[in-house]
Amino acid sequence: MQYTRLGQSGLKVSRLCLGTMNMGSKSWKPWIFDETESEPIIGHALDNGVNFIDLADFYSAGAGEEVVCNVLRKLAKRDELVITTKLGYQIGAGANNGGHSRKHVFDALHGSLTRMKTDYVDIYMLHYFDTETPIEETMEAMNDIVRAGKARYIGVSTMFTWQFAKILAVCEKHGWAKPINMQLQLNAAYREEEREMLPFCMDQGVGVSVFSPLARGILSSDMNSVRNKTDFFTAEMYNDATSRDVAMSVARVAEARGLSPAQIAQAWVLRKPEVSSMLVGADTRAQFDSALAALTTELDADEVYEIERNYTPCDVINDYTAGKRIPRAPRPAAGRFALEAVA
Repeated sequence: MQYTRLGQSGLKVSRLCLGTMNMGSKSWKPWIFDETESEPIIGHALDNGVNFIDLADFYSAGAGEEVVCNVLRKLAKRDELVITTKLGYQIGAGANNGGHSRKHVFDALHGSLTRMKTDYVDIYMLHYFDTETPIEETMEAMNDIVRAGKARYIGVSTMFTWQFAKILAVCEKHGWAKPINMQLQLNAAYREEEREMLPFCMDQGVGVSVFSPLARGILSSDMNSVRNKTDFFTAEMYNDATSRDVAMSVARVAEARGLSPAQIAQAWVLRKPEVSSMLVGADTRAQFDSALAALTTELDADEVYEIERNYTPCDVINDYTAGKRIPRAPRPAAGRFALEAVA
């Protein structure tokens, strides 16, 4: 395993981070692993040097934190792990059981620590940018959590660059703890974060952890998994010709190398200097081993060109564009231009 400092902090994390959205309760999603099914995967990751574990209170409506940490207590020492969890999405009834208000920040952390059976979380992360709560209120609450010792660091996830800049500015103004990690989506079929967010994080000394390196499975040439058949997000994000063309290029490079498409797609992510750590949401030991091998898989210029040549810009993927994204394909003429096309 390779380790790196997360941004300009002193925190050292494994370059592979165990993603755990697939662990918790099957009552939440049909593709979720229960505790018994999760333990071999978690154990395999730990045996191969992973110390970075990604959680969220939203996963399995809290059951994910409980299941994963039950296993971690059996297999690992708490002080050797870097555990992160996220807050923000609604996980219960009540008008204040979501978002980033001061009330919910404290209530959500209390709930997470209770389920995890730990006194602190290493990185407490905002799952998105809450446009309904003043950012000063949110970041003061996050700072208070750090000062109270309930979180060692804070982080953020999935937002526009200007929103992240606003967070850093308010923290700088008040002398509050700043985020050390930005968690974002990046893969060969979705590269919009290369425009602003990645350079901004590099400039500000913020670590970057990447999720969905396989574009929710399409870059592994597997669209028939239970998850992809039941998860509408896959269709919304990657159901376009460009994504399929990128997937074919990844498969072409993989075939020429005698490797799996997943390993090639993950190697493409890990080669980027801005990426501190890549999340691996493995369903099997073999899937984790693919990511492990990708750490030392070099891609030459011809291979990179083949992987990247079909990419075209698209709408940013985040909570603010959900359900509104325009597919990467020519759209029919409309209005008076449609009439002109017919004529």
